[in-house]
Amino acid sequence: MALTLREARERAAAVSDVSYAIALDLTDPGSGTFGCRTSIRFTASGPETFLELATASDLHVTVDGAPTEPAYDGRRLWLSGLGGPHEVVVAARLPYVTDGDGMHRTVDPADGETYVGAYLGMDIAQKVFCCFDQNDLKAPIALSVRADPAWTVLANGRTLSPPPGADADGSWAFAPTPPVPPALFVVAAGPWVSRRWEHAGLPFGWHARASLADELDRDLSELRAITEGCFDHYAEIFEEPYPFDSFDQVFVPGLNWGAQEMPGCVTYRDEYLPRGAVPEDLRLFRAAVIAHEMSHMWFGDLVTMTWWEDTWLQESFADYMGYRVAADGAGFDGALLGHEAVRKPAAYDADRRRSTHPVAPDAEDVPDVDAAATIFDSISYAKGNSVLRQLVTWLGDETFLRGVNTYLTRHRFTNATLDDFVTALDEASDRDVRDWVRLWLRSTGFDTLRVEHVGPDGAVPAVRRLGVRPHRIRVTAYDDSWTEVGSELVDVGDEPVLLPRFAGRVVVPNSHGETFARIVLDRRSRDKLTSGLCRIDDDLVRAVLWTMLFDEVQARAVPASEFVDLVQQHLAGERSAVLVSAVLSRTLDRVLPLRTPADAAAAAHDALASACETGLLHARTPALALAFASGFAATSREAATLRGWLEAGAVGDLPVPPTLRWRAVRRLAETGAVDAAFVEEQRRREPGLEAEHGAAAALAARPTVEAKDEAWAAAADPGVDNRRFGALLTGLWSTEQAGLLAPYVDRYLREAPSWARRGQAFAQVVGRHRPALALDAVQVSALDRALAGDLPTVLRRQWADWRDDLG
Repeated sequence: MALTLREARERAAAVSDVSYAIALDLTDPGSGTFGCRTSIRFTASGPETFLELATASDLHVTVDGAPTEPAYDGRRLWLSGLGGPHEVVVAARLPYVTDGDGMHRTVDPADGETYVGAYLGMDIAQKVFCCFDQNDLKAPIALSVRADPAWTVLANGRTLSPPPGADADGSWAFAPTPPVPPALFVVAAGPWVSRRWEHAGLPFGWHARASLADELDRDLSELRAITEGCFDHYAEIFEEPYPFDSFDQVFVPGLNWGAQEMPGCVTYRDEYLPRGAVPEDLRLFRAAVIAHEMSHMWFGDLVTMTWWEDTWLQESFADYMGYRVAADGAGFDGALLGHEAVRKPAAYDADRRRSTHPVAPDAEDVPDVDAAATIFDSISYAKGNSVLRQLVTWLGDETFLRGVNTYLTRHRFTNATLDDFVTALDEASDRDVRDWVRLWLRSTGFDTLRVEHVGPDGAVPAVRRLGVRPHRIRVTAYDDSWTEVGSELVDVGDEPVLLPRFAGRVVVPNSHGETFARIVLDRRSRDKLTSGLCRIDDDLVRAVLWTMLFDEVQARAVPASEFVDLVQQHLAGERSAVLVSAVLSRTLDRVLPLRTPADAAAAAHDALASACETGLLHARTPALALAFASGFAATSREAATLRGWLEAGAVGDLPVPPTLRWRAVRRLAETGAVDAAFVEEQRRREPGLEAEHGAAAALAARPTVEAKDEAWAAAADPGVDNRRFGALLTGLWSTEQAGLLAPYVDRYLREAPSWARRGQAFAQVVGRHRPALALDAVQVSALDRALAGDLPTVLRRQWADWRDDLG
């Protein structure tokens, strides 16, 4: 049973002064379970409460030193006879997991080494230690760990053991944390390769699997520079000092999230440390993620939301700060491109669906933790980021930061709500912040900013708002050759904003993405865009215009075929590797599966391959060459060219990294150009997790019933791990194999609900890997019937969104 809002409020009123002392035994990861002994000290104001501890065996409990056998249902441990201060000690064996929800265990096929990590989140801490598993019962946590003596153990607090951190028997001890929610506890244990240093009087470190030592050393100078630059920048803009005693960052295998903001020890999925060349879009995004997670040390860790309706108070802020500080603190000015061209379009999609919600919903709209899992979405992240960017533009940066600092200081190491934040902003500003919040944070949907022409002869361009929100935006004008001739910052409200000095010009509103609103160009400007998009010098303006085109095809204002024609016409001239990758991703992941008829999918692939081939021939940088090569490898039927790349290990002068290698192998398999023996040969060339997952996807992509059946059986295995499941389903679906895959669409609708019952995170994985191809009317009806039945909450949300996207 998921924790409800009512239960959380009642327990928070009845329990106080909580602290934890946790002892973990990780010495035998091959046994399937680990040992945990937790001492929970607290004060109870009533006679009864409950602790959470999931799927425990060998359970032993004492209350104030006396052995007891409390009621235990596999999830909750009920206590009675309480009143005043108590100490409850719970010892148990708990299972390792492979789905990324709990104490996750991974064996690295590159070297056979084992890694374990406590990957927590809402309702997950109870899978690792006995606790009051809710945000507003923050508590200090003291930790000791026994592990393989050859391992390094990382956790929230600074190690208390002598260097290198463990006694000879593998015992580790860590300093108690300040008060933090149980969901932010972390342990990461294994033979990590570590690179440590001191900065600003604190110990810092980057860590990765031993098999990624070369990659860590390759990127270390950049990772360290980003870390120090962001840390120093936050020290300048936040009055509250960094609140913890150390700062480690570790690339871990199998993490469901991109990263997690665990106090003092941030975890990142280790796909962010790839073998071979790092694609430019990933490099910029990684910098933004590092800044995002560091901002959480204040937004989320120092000050924590009370209940999950204020997810935005953490995620929207971290997302906004991530892109801002990656640029201002670490010098990654291009990071915002990824937000404008990838994440913001996803937020527009989300805000069209029936499942949309306010950035800041009411608490009662999030009645339990399962419901809370559904709002960790593009609304809470990318739309919230965009809305905060508009707030800063509207308020002014100095006023915004003054309110932020009041909020952080007032609520340090406690919990807060939207009203607390608004109060702090209101005190800092003479503008009507509460009305702004009502319009922007408490409502759904987005406005449209339309360029029109007014006046007696229709010569004066104007920006008209269709909607109710105030917008402060930049409007940029161009001549007919797309050379910028002027730019203005304007406030758009009830009345159109006249722009007489831009008469006769091409006009682009919201040209740097200052607000969250759909833009519609006047007919002349739109016609000029068709022939001149790639001529615009400003990457950010091109990103905004690509997003406008994404919106048009998603809203069915433009046919998919016309959009693909535009991509074929302009992509080869695109100068930003980030935008090349964004356009290809959007086209392959959204336009082809959702807006392209099955019989047109092959021609669309050919058009994209042609654009990428041309772009590759004229690429002026290695980053552009890699982006175009990746697009070509994902779409081309030229088997001889792809096999030539694999045999040479290079595309011209560009070495083929594993990500590109496996993209090419999968495409060769998908088109029937290679067999299983070829895939196996490629897998053996460089063993590791990348090869295992790449081979799984390639084998699943083969256009035969036997290949699809093998992939299905592997995905349906109850013990399949999250990454292997994702690779199998990614390979299985193909927009060019609709006829072959029809029976598997039906099987997915029947069987996926049982897979999703493994837990929230695995349900997200199952839902994200739905059929990536056009559905016919019969299949859509089957989806409708499934939605009318009994589905896990998280999967239901995923499928409802899928149905809305299909139209």
